[in-house]
Amino acid sequence: MAGATAEQNFTVSEQAGRLDKVLAGLQSIWTRSQVDKLIKDGQVTVNGVLQPSKYQVKAGDAIQIAPQTVKSIELVPENIPLDIVYEDDDVIVVNKPQGMVVHPAPGHPDQTLVNALLYHSPLSTINGEFRPGIVHRIDKDTSGLLMVAKNDRAHRSLAAQLKAKTNLREYIALVHGVIKEETGTINAPLGRSPKDRKKQAIVADGRPAVTHFKVLKRYLHYTLISCRLETGRTHQIRVHLQSIGHPLVGDPLYGPKKTIKGHGQFLHAKLLGFKHPVTGEMLQFEAPLPPIFKATLAKLDKTDLNH
Repeated sequence: MAGATAEQNFTVSEQAGRLDKVLAGLQSIWTRSQVDKLIKDGQVTVNGVLQPSKYQVKAGDAIQIAPQTVKSIELVPENIPLDIVYEDDDVIVVNKPQGMVVHPAPGHPDQTLVNALLYHSPLSTINGEFRPGIVHRIDKDTSGLLMVAKNDRAHRSLAAQLKAKTNLREYIALVHGVIKEETGTINAPLGRSPKDRKKQAIVADGRPAVTHFKVLKRYLHYTLISCRLETGRTHQIRVHLQSIGHPLVGDPLYGPKKTIKGHGQFLHAKLLGFKHPVTGEMLQFEAPLPPIFKATLAKLDKTDLNH
């Protein structure tokens, strides 16, 4: 993951606001702080002219980022504690903490789940150099259960189960608003948002995505639900629930600014079930809600946080 990026060119359509913020949303390589540094280093022009980060972009503005050298990412095993729920010669089930990135990428070269897993055990090689063992992912700020393949045979079996939708994945989510229905299904295709490259969106030519939900508890302004996935698209639960007017509490990308403070979205992968890739035995695991999630629900049980 080393080399150079090509010159990047963007034309502002309906985006508005500061140059650093808008540009961070238009491309997927650099974070906002990295974009700000590029601007200060004179690597960004607007209509051929250097502008500060606070420059207010206008429709039609042509933004250009000069070619950049991307630093090499070296995948190094790191002695990071893991919450291992189950392990044998073929698979590991791990309870990922909120705030941990699953595998290295630009902006997150180390301290990831993969770095920790490599220190602990050999992993499958099917998914490439920087995603060994990783069969499926959950977002950085989503906590909960992941299945990891220790060898290629196990990886092929677990990946096939995901494709055939025979495994079990259930999440607990706290959302804004009161959902009136007891249960529901959201069937809407997902793909990259045409307006913001960091986001996913419901798009006509997107990949099929199906989320089933069930109400567990209603509060004055919030609802606690469980979600079962038929598909595992990027940001699926977050986008689907926003689309029906009930974004996740604490979601920095898809939720409202006025929300309950936490460490990102209140979304936890509670239940995971799959057939063991060698024995064929059906395995099922549960992970308790993280402390901040439990504490938030305890507060909501006593009083509504908006009052």
